[in-house]
Amino acid sequence: MDRMKRIKVREQNPLERARNFKEVSMGYDLESAKLEASRCLNCKNPRCVGKCPVSISIPEFIAYVKDGKIKEAAEVIAKASALPAVCGRVCPQENQCEGQCVLGIKGEAVAIGALERFVADYVRENNIDVNIEINKNGRKVAVIGSGPAGLTCAGDLAKLGYDVTIFEALHEAGGVLVYGIPEFRLPKETVVRAEIENVKKLGVKIETNTIVGRTITIDELLEDGFEAVFIGSGAGLPKFMGIKGENANGVFSANELLTRSNLMKAINDDYDTPINIGKKVAIIGGGNVAMDAARTSLRLGSEVHVVYRRSEAELPARLEEVHHAKEEGIIFDVLTNPVEILEDEKGWVKGMKCVKMELGEPDASGRRRPVEIKGSEFVMDVDTVIMSLGTSPNPLISSTTKGLELNKRKCIVINEDNGLTTKKAVFAGGDAVTGAATVILAMGAGKKAAKGIDEYLKAIK
Repeated sequence: MDRMKRIKVREQNPLERARNFKEVSMGYDLESAKLEASRCLNCKNPRCVGKCPVSISIPEFIAYVKDGKIKEAAEVIAKASALPAVCGRVCPQENQCEGQCVLGIKGEAVAIGALERFVADYVRENNIDVNIEINKNGRKVAVIGSGPAGLTCAGDLAKLGYDVTIFEALHEAGGVLVYGIPEFRLPKETVVRAEIENVKKLGVKIETNTIVGRTITIDELLEDGFEAVFIGSGAGLPKFMGIKGENANGVFSANELLTRSNLMKAINDDYDTPINIGKKVAIIGGGNVAMDAARTSLRLGSEVHVVYRRSEAELPARLEEVHHAKEEGIIFDVLTNPVEILEDEKGWVKGMKCVKMELGEPDASGRRRPVEIKGSEFVMDVDTVIMSLGTSPNPLISSTTKGLELNKRKCIVINEDNGLTTKKAVFAGGDAVTGAATVILAMGAGKKAAKGIDEYLKAIK
């Protein structure tokens, strides 16, 4: 075995998977996982751990995989992460743990994410219980939102002995894991629901159909005996460009497309929740959500163009997602910017007016600023436009909670050390604080807040 090259993960054929919603990656089998684990150098000062937002003891769990001790590997991961099967699939490891792997300097980094996924899947498929001892302390904490931040915070608090209740606005728990990430990247029944059940086994209660700010307020939760509240409500309010024609029929957000296809099952013929998507679709944006929207549209039978105003090198999406999208036949129109959406006489999209761009000097983000090329205007032949330009927090919670300070981006202001907001006993983390970010960063924020809540409540006991 060449130690500098990782063991390849099995995947569906691109031409086949472009026509179905089955998971693209099929993961490692036991022998492949053991081979890949044997590549790990077990560094004395593992840089990978320092870049993991939830601080998994990576060399330790990989050493167990190498020896075929999968339950022990799962127990190591469980100490730090409540959602290992999710993170192994959607975490941007190349920018975090794997990006720090010593083997990656001259070869390919250890496939840490694929090994984490293998461990989580193996114990689930073989009905192996990962035992965690809990000593209840009788103190109550409320968590708002059952996405990755909320589930992680709730799980960690439950392990510390707290009586935790999650309040979820939708009819199904999981947040963005359920409504935002497509089935072909993150299976709902076998993976997401199983991970949520593991959190519930810790004693966490989940109340769905509860809109905090309308059904009940944070102040009422505090009055009802909850000693602390964690806000992990995410950022579900989509952004638009504000260009002419944006209100035409056939223009909608990536959030709507993904929510209707994932949560409302619009991809299934036996559900009465169809999506009216055209033959030629333009996805505006270049992040992970844009890739999810593009690949979903492709599977619904459309020709798909990803329209991005910078170059391919600046695409913020994971390299793996861009690679998979290209393999499946999605067209990338980079250095292109929409300026107007054209409508027919009935108000439906009949094309999109665009201009070509070139990169100028770096802007405040450090990326080169896109500049319009004069005289480059052209019309792109599309009949559906899907905006994937990011999201911001829904203002409902902040508008119904006195003493909660927001920044200029309408995100909740917190103490970065412990997640405490400007309101007594109220903590926050994830996209509600940062704006749209990754699952693993939201989990890291939930973990930090759980530690902060524990320290806060112990101090006032």
